[in-house]
Amino acid sequence: MAVRAVNTYSLLRPSSPSLSTVPRFFSPHHPLPSALRFHPPSSSHVCHTQTRSIKSLFETVMEELQAKRKLRKKIVSVNASSSNTELLNEEHVEDRLVKRSLQKGLLLEFKKDSDKILLAVAQRPDGKKNWMVSDQNGVTSSIKPQQVTYIVPGISNFDQADITHFVQKAQYNMDPSLLEFAWFELHEKNKSVTVEEMAEIIFGRVEPLESYSAHLLLSKDEIYFTILESKGLRCVYGPRPSEQVEELIRRKVAKEAAEKEFQNFIKLLGSAKSMPSHDKPSKSSWQDDEKIWSRIESLEAYAIDACISDKQRETAGIILKEMGLAKTSSSAVNLLIDIGYFPVHVNLDLLKLRIPTDHLEKITSAAQSLLSDSSDPDEINRKNLTNLKVYAIDVDEADELDDALSATKLQDGRINIWIHVADATRYVQPGSIVDREAMRRGTSVFLPTATYSMFPENLAMGAMSLRQGEVCNAVTVSVVLHDDGSIAECSVFNSVIKPTYMLTYESASELLNLNLEEEVELRILSEAANLRLNWRRQQGAVETATLEARIKVSNPEDPEPSINLYVENQADPAMRLVSEMMILCGEAIATFGSRNNIPLPYRGQPQSDINLSEFSHLPEGPVRSFALVKIMRAAEIDFRKPARHGVLGIPGYVQFTSPIRRYLDLLAHYQIKAFLRGEPPPFTSGNLEGLASGVNEKVRAVRKLSNSSLRYWILEYLRKQPKERRYRALVLKFLKDRIAALLLVEVGFQATAWVSVGSQIGDEVVVKVEQSHPRDDIIYVKEVARG
Repeated sequence: MAVRAVNTYSLLRPSSPSLSTVPRFFSPHHPLPSALRFHPPSSSHVCHTQTRSIKSLFETVMEELQAKRKLRKKIVSVNASSSNTELLNEEHVEDRLVKRSLQKGLLLEFKKDSDKILLAVAQRPDGKKNWMVSDQNGVTSSIKPQQVTYIVPGISNFDQADITHFVQKAQYNMDPSLLEFAWFELHEKNKSVTVEEMAEIIFGRVEPLESYSAHLLLSKDEIYFTILESKGLRCVYGPRPSEQVEELIRRKVAKEAAEKEFQNFIKLLGSAKSMPSHDKPSKSSWQDDEKIWSRIESLEAYAIDACISDKQRETAGIILKEMGLAKTSSSAVNLLIDIGYFPVHVNLDLLKLRIPTDHLEKITSAAQSLLSDSSDPDEINRKNLTNLKVYAIDVDEADELDDALSATKLQDGRINIWIHVADATRYVQPGSIVDREAMRRGTSVFLPTATYSMFPENLAMGAMSLRQGEVCNAVTVSVVLHDDGSIAECSVFNSVIKPTYMLTYESASELLNLNLEEEVELRILSEAANLRLNWRRQQGAVETATLEARIKVSNPEDPEPSINLYVENQADPAMRLVSEMMILCGEAIATFGSRNNIPLPYRGQPQSDINLSEFSHLPEGPVRSFALVKIMRAAEIDFRKPARHGVLGIPGYVQFTSPIRRYLDLLAHYQIKAFLRGEPPPFTSGNLEGLASGVNEKVRAVRKLSNSSLRYWILEYLRKQPKERRYRALVLKFLKDRIAALLLVEVGFQATAWVSVGSQIGDEVVVKVEQSHPRDDIIYVKEVARG
C-alpha cells in the first residue's frame, strides 16, 4: 500500500486513505508565491509543527536510503544563477544508481514505436542482444536493448497475466500534485533524486508498483524535474529552477486554454454537422471569430490544395483527425459541406483556379463614371443604319449581346451582309482602370450556374450590349459576296443600329423553317451562310460540327437544384448561320487589317495535311468530326500579318465579334478603331504578343473551368435520372478490345463502355448509366440489349 499525504503537509505510512488528499502547493489555478517557498501562517502553531514534521520525515527517509548504500561524500558546487543548475547531491551517481540487466521474468517498459509505450515480461534471449518479451496486450515480440526504457525493480518472476492490473494500479497513483510536493521539498534543499528515492519521498516505500509509478510521473513530467545525468536506463533527476517552473506553468496554462478553445471549435463543427440543412450557420457567420475563421480558412485551403504554409496544412490535418476523418482534400470538402460552409455542389475548380467572381467597388464605380460621360469621340463618323432589319441570335440565357446581323440583295443579285459588333471602346480605353481589370480577367466566364463578366455588369449587360428596340453604337463590318461565296468587297466603319429581333437559336431555326415572306432578310442570311459553307469546303475547310450539351442550373445553392439540359446540334440551320457569319467577319477583319498594315491577333491553323478522303467511310456529323478533331494541330497567332486558317478554309482570321466577352477581341477593336480615327494603333505587334501571352493563360484556365463545370453538372443530371432510362449512343472509337468511346446522343456527352461483338465505329448502341458520381468525376455506362 502506498503512503498517502493527508491534512496540510504531513506524510503518513501505509494506512493512509487516499492520494487525492495530497496538498497542492501550487497549480495552474493557484499561482506560485513570489519566492516559490512555503510560508506557514505565524498564528498557527499546528502548521509550524506539520511543516517541521515534513522536513524531519524527509531527512529520515534520506538517511535511511544513504544507510543502505556505501556512500562517498562529494561536495558539489551549485551555481544558483544558472537556469540549468546540476544537483548531484553529495555522492557519486554510480553509488546512487542500481544497475539492472535483462533477465527472464523481469517486468520492463519498452517503446513499441515512436508514440507507444508498453509493459512486458522478459521471456528469453533472442540472439546475442535482443530479448523476446510478452507485453500487456498478450503479444510476444523481439525487442532491442535500446527499446527498453525502464526495468521495474524488486521483481524476479512476474506473471504476464498480471500486467494489466499492475498498469491500472500505477495509473491510480498518477497524481501530479505529488511531484509538486516533491519539487517543493527538493528545491528547498538543493537535492537531486533517483526514481527509487522519489518513490520513497512521495509514496513512503520503494516497492515495484511505487517505483514504476514514480518513474511514470518523472518521465511524463515537463514542469518540475529534469534529468541531470543518466547511465543507460538509470537517471538522476533534479528540480528545475523556480523561474523556469513558473514559466513552464504559464505555458501549460496557455496550452490548456488553447486546447480547451480548440475542443470547443471541434464541438461547434460537430453541432453544425448535426443540424438540418436549413438551420446550419451561414457562411459569413464563420468569419465572426478570428480564430474560428483562421481554422475554416485552413480547411478550405486544404480542400482545394492551396495551403500557403505548413502551419495551415498542419491545422487542417489536426481538425480532420479530431473529427475522425482521413487527412485528405475530399474529407475537408465533405466536412465544409456538412457544416454548411460549402454548398453541396460547390465548384472546387472555381476556387482552385482563383477565378474572380465579383468586381471590386473601385471598378464598378469607375464603370459608372464611364456611363455618366455622354461624349462619343466617333459620333460624327457613325453611319446611321437604324433603317436595317437587325437580327441578334444567341442562346436564350445570354446576358452579353455583342453581335447582330443584317442582309440584303444588291441590284446585281449579290448579297450584302452587315455584321454589327457592339462598340465596347465607346466606353473603355486602353490603359484605363476598367481596361486593366478586363485584361486581368481575359474573358467572361460562362458556367451552368452563373456568368462572371469580364466587365462590370452595368457595362457588360447594359450600355455596351446590343439591346432590342434601342439605338446602339456598333462597329459594322460590311461584306459583299461573289456568287460563289467568296468576299468581293469589305469595309469597316462606326455605326448606329437599332436591333429588331433578339432570337434564340431555336426560334431562329423555327423562323427559317416557316420561310415567312416578311422575314426575307433572315432567308438571305441563310442563303449567304450556305454559299460561304460551300466555298470554304472548296478551300479545304474541315467540318467539325457535333452535338454539344448546354446546361442551366437555376438554384445551384440548393442540395437538389433544378437542372435544365439542352443538346445543341452545331449543324442546326440557325447555329450554322451564325457560325458562318462570325467566320466571315473574322476573314473580313483579317483582310482589312492586312490591307491597311494594322497589327492584329491574326489566327492561323495548319491542316496537318489532312486527307479528307481517308475519313469518307465514317458517317458525317459527330462521328467524323470526332475523328478529325483528334488529328488537328493547335491554332497559332501572328501579330503582323494574316496566316492561312486551313481548318476554316480561309486566308486569314481575326476574332472580332465578342469584345465584351473576350479581351483579345477588344484588342482588335482598339487597333481598328484607332485606324478609323486616323490615329496610329495603340499597340505594336510586339505589344500585342506580350499582352496575348498573359491573356491566353487566363483563357486556358477559364476553358478548363468551363469544361469541368459542364461535366460535373452533366454527371449530376445523369445521377438524378431514373435508373431504367436508356440512351442512344454512337460508337466514336475503339480504345481497347471492345471498350469504345461513345457519344450519348440525348445528352451530348462522351463516355466509355464495353460494346458487343459486331459493333463498328459509327454504329448506334443502347446504353444505361449504372452509376454517376459528379464529385469524383466517375461514370459507369453499360450496353443493354435493344428491347
